[in-house]
Amino acid sequence: MTDSQAQNSADRIAIADVMLRYAAGVDERDFELYRSAFADDVEVVDFGPEPTHGAQAWVEYVIGALQDYRDTQHMLGPTYAEIDGDVAQTRTDVQALHCFKDSEKPNLTLWATYKTQMKRIDGEWKITHHRLVRRDMRMA
Repeated sequence: MTDSQAQNSADRIAIADVMLRYAAGVDERDFELYRSAFADDVEVVDFGPEPTHGAQAWVEYVIGALQDYRDTQHMLGPTYAEIDGDVAQTRTDVQALHCFKDSEKPNLTLWATYKTQMKRIDGEWKITHHRLVRRDMRMA
């Protein structure tokens, strides 16, 4: 294996790990872990009515959005990444189950794709732009 191939493999693992930290952080309500996936100046779009700018603002938005749910589970498909130096364009499918605190309400399941740009910052891959593409949503 060449050095270039080894670096490409290492980058792909690190990029996939960013998305796994993202899912584990939100599902475990470990917001320090969740925050670690994002660049300070991240832009997040299509999760709510307005874009969110900045990692801290995004984490605060997510904490508020999760208030109605007892549990969530974000199941991710493999992350497809097009890497160009220190920038990567990625695509990750997600099926996210949301269980309401009010047990009378049916569960919400979201099928979507994360379209995410990452950048290597100080040797670590971080999300710099994150977009949700909704495919379907069901209450059951």
